[in-house]
Amino acid sequence: MKDADASALNRFRSEYPTAQDPSVRLTHTDLMIALVARTLVRHPRVNASWAGDNLIENAEVNIALAIAVEDGVIAPVIPGADTASLTDIAARRNDLALRARAGRLRPADLAGGTFAISNLGMFGVDAFSAIIMPPQAAILAIGQIADRAVVVDGEIAIRPMLTMTLSSDHRVLDGAKAAAFLRDLTSVLSEPSLCLT
Repeated sequence: MKDADASALNRFRSEYPTAQDPSVRLTHTDLMIALVARTLVRHPRVNASWAGDNLIENAEVNIALAIAVEDGVIAPVIPGADTASLTDIAARRNDLALRARAGRLRPADLAGGTFAISNLGMFGVDAFSAIIMPPQAAILAIGQIADRAVVVDGEIAIRPMLTMTLSSDHRVLDGAKAAAFLRDLTSVLSEPSLCLT
């Protein structure tokens, strides 16, 4: 579990040009998909799968996104999220969410996920642990962005913070590798423009 300052994430989202496609609304989830995917490239074990008795390091970064539907949760996949543009990720996420809620997903929409994200921030949840979806080896749970008192340069300050919790299959991913991924993701969150522009 790791807390991260979301100031730069909020700033990036508010300043991102939507003129490319005004119909696409960029969300925090879209930004997290892109940042997580780009961080996974440097952490192949976190993007790995467990199949039978074998470890598979996936060549692609395909993000499965947990989406609430009437009878539960379903996780359609955004393939190639590590190289997709933010606008493309936002458009794909929006399309998958609309079709999931309408019960119109195809089997191909649910196949090939290599890592999962579950974001309950929009429901006011601060932190939670998500359940791994085999054969994926890990899932990142993201809580809401909320103002909290934190220490910055020895002084108490109010910052928009978010809590991320990584659940992992220890047959594939030990605590040290999981911690290194969260450390690097937190670093990327402090300067998202370095990865996303």
